[in-house]
Amino acid sequence: MSDEIHVLGVSGGRDSAALAVYMRQTAPELDITYFFTDTGKELPEVHEFLGRLEGFLGKPILRLNPDYDFDYWLKEYKNFLPSPQTRWCTRQLKIKPFEEWVRPMIQDGKRVHSYVAIRSDEDYREGYVSGQDALKVHLPFREAGIDKAGVTEILEAAGVGLPEYYRWRSRSGCTFCFYQQKIEWVRLREEHPDAFEEAKRYEKNALEHGSPFSWSHGETLEELGRDERVEAIRKDHQRRIERLKAKRPVNALADDDPIDVDEVYGAAGKLCITCHK
Repeated sequence: MSDEIHVLGVSGGRDSAALAVYMRQTAPELDITYFFTDTGKELPEVHEFLGRLEGFLGKPILRLNPDYDFDYWLKEYKNFLPSPQTRWCTRQLKIKPFEEWVRPMIQDGKRVHSYVAIRSDEDYREGYVSGQDALKVHLPFREAGIDKAGVTEILEAAGVGLPEYYRWRSRSGCTFCFYQQKIEWVRLREEHPDAFEEAKRYEKNALEHGSPFSWSHGETLEELGRDERVEAIRKDHQRRIERLKAKRPVNALADDDPIDVDEVYGAAGKLCITCHK
């Protein structure tokens, strides 16, 4: 085995999938191991997209499963839901399995190269900081000047396309990710009602145990899911879209392009890139 090991984590999202395609096309000489850390709470569309990506790559994507699932860690954290302030879900279900996977490689004297999908238009993001000389993080998109439009172009040109959930959601990750906008919770309720109900149960249990957080800021999912509230969220979302369209420069070629949620509400700069890229 070579002393140089190359790994690339895919989240089921657009950017990391495009990076996998890009590296396969531009550096075919590298024997890259592609991996996915599976929380067990991912959207079914994520798994379907990973299958499509495997077809293009011509090799399987390794699934890294944490030793303990979300339910275990929820109890360990005294039934407090994860939140932007306490992202224990990312730490325990995404980062820790990766670190435990590469640790034996490093202990065996290998040098691990990890490729991360941070785009050239994401100056506010930083990659995973390992603190170890033997684990080198590379940002190929930033180095090559590839932005969001370039990522989509890579996927379309390769015939992989975009994940199906982009039709109604802005990013990958767990079904109950707390970074979802309210309109995305409404759409989860429609697209995957069982997952929405599961999220409500987790939230109800957490609040009963004194958790200071609900999944969505300022209201519970029980409140958010009421018909009158759903209608208000839809109307607010539509107003935001109309305001955004009014500010856009006239472009006949782009008028029919779909507007994603990040455009409407602004990309959240502190999202977990481990989950959402």
